[in-house]
Amino acid sequence: MREAMPISTLHDDITRLDVDAIVNAANPGLLGGGGVDGAIHRAAGPGLLAACRALPESAPGVRCPTGEARITPGFALPARHVIHTVGPVWHGGHHDEARLLGQCHRNALRLLRGQSLRTIAFPAISCGVYGYPPELAAAVAVRALREELADDEVIEVTLCCFSEAMRAVFAQALAS
Repeated sequence: MREAMPISTLHDDITRLDVDAIVNAANPGLLGGGGVDGAIHRAAGPGLLAACRALPESAPGVRCPTGEARITPGFALPARHVIHTVGPVWHGGHHDEARLLGQCHRNALRLLRGQSLRTIAFPAISCGVYGYPPELAAAVAVRALREELADDEVIEVTLCCFSEAMRAVFAQALAS
């Protein structure tokens, strides 16, 4: 494993980042919503909604099951692509939430690699209306990213947080 992991934290608006891909903390339908999902859809413009609607459904209204990821162009965003992933809703930690949240991060990185891209920014997946406790979510995210990046010297990951307090939580997990 590399000594210096290519992971950093940032307090910023993810929709303004000039990276190969930003990750959207989406809902299963991928049709926009609140929080980071709504902000990404607004900033990307109507092309993003059209691209999401074109993705096949695995069940009625489900274009991306929890833990999986899908990729679309970034349209009007500075990021060239959006990787949509659906984080788990927090139900006390006894309903496979940690495994599913880890899969969100792993699957996003696998899609990035599959497109030969190298820079990606993640929001704090599931930490908003899905209710995942930030300290627990940060630990899961950092562990999954470190495991997935263990032999990778090319991909650069930014953990982009909507507040300085959330950035500090992710920075603490990264320092552990």
